[in-house]
Amino acid sequence: MSAFDRNDTSVLGRWWWTVDRWTLASIGVLVAAGALLTLAASPPVATRLGHDSFFFVRRQFAFLPIAAAVMIAVSMMTPRGVRRLAVAGLVGGILLLIATYFWGVEIKGARRWIDLHGISIQASEFVKPCFAVVAAWLFAAQRLHTRIPGNAIAIALYLAIVVLLVTQPDVGMTFVVSAVWFCQFFLAGLNIFWVAALGAAGLGALCAGYFLLPHFASRIDRFLDPSTGDNFQVSTAMDAFMNGGLMGRGPGEGTVKAALPDAHADFVFAVAGEEFGFIACLALVGLFAFVVLRGFSRLMAERNPFVLIAASGLVIQFGLQAIINMASTLNLMPPKGMTLPFISYGGSSLVAMALNVGMLMALTRRRVGTEPL
Repeated sequence: MSAFDRNDTSVLGRWWWTVDRWTLASIGVLVAAGALLTLAASPPVATRLGHDSFFFVRRQFAFLPIAAAVMIAVSMMTPRGVRRLAVAGLVGGILLLIATYFWGVEIKGARRWIDLHGISIQASEFVKPCFAVVAAWLFAAQRLHTRIPGNAIAIALYLAIVVLLVTQPDVGMTFVVSAVWFCQFFLAGLNIFWVAALGAAGLGALCAGYFLLPHFASRIDRFLDPSTGDNFQVSTAMDAFMNGGLMGRGPGEGTVKAALPDAHADFVFAVAGEEFGFIACLALVGLFAFVVLRGFSRLMAERNPFVLIAASGLVIQFGLQAIINMASTLNLMPPKGMTLPFISYGGSSLVAMALNVGMLMALTRRRVGTEPL
């Protein structure tokens, strides 16, 4: 029995009957799985770093209600409200990206985080969903033949963000932002000539990155030929999947998490494989696939170009980040240092992904004719 009557005209009542409750439920299951895996994977890492066992657990659980509040609040917005929030978020995110050059904390050779009284903020996580929505607005404005030079502004913004990300350096984030932006540009009606030109430019950028960024070249070399360098994390992750088998060793019974430096973050999928087995991992993959396919299905009858392009970008971003993390863990591609949405440890990633999904649910709500776009 529903908590809200169909005739309920309150804000919560209208939200409940217009939001995609299947997506909401799927995200809830992913959040619960993430909480369980944080409990399983983070204590050995915390102990190894000199903290008490539940150090990362407490920090992650403190962000869970914040993320839930952000997702629900944003999902109640109109498309116009989402657009305004994205513009404000993008401006703030770009300013924080610039601030990392002056006050950022360097970790493993990259300056991506700003420390605020013990809380690390990764600005690029918030730039991703906000830029996807702003770029969609600009592409839609160009498509609707307004006086706004949408394509030109979108290209300029993209180049500025890529420069800021590459110089941190953050190749993985640059790849995700670029892939989403290109897909949105394609959906907006990009000429086939420019599709080929941008594709060639992307390949050129990858080649340039290989020769200009030593850490990027090292990851590719180690992926192609493991004997050329240290592949400890990837090989240990593969051992975890083999140890787990079909049903897993049981909650808390895994052993490789004690050796994996990023068992609670980038390689949490390996912990899931060892302790809960192949079937549980397949269920996680199914949940991510369901959210992506459900998002696209809600857009099949969409006629508003802004909503179509923005929601598509957010769905692609969500799915692509999950694919990159799981493929890296399974040694199907070079490791990218990308978190698994709602599963990996990380406050910035958790809240930013909640913002992403909140925007997606707001844009895919069943709107009445009088609701502003």
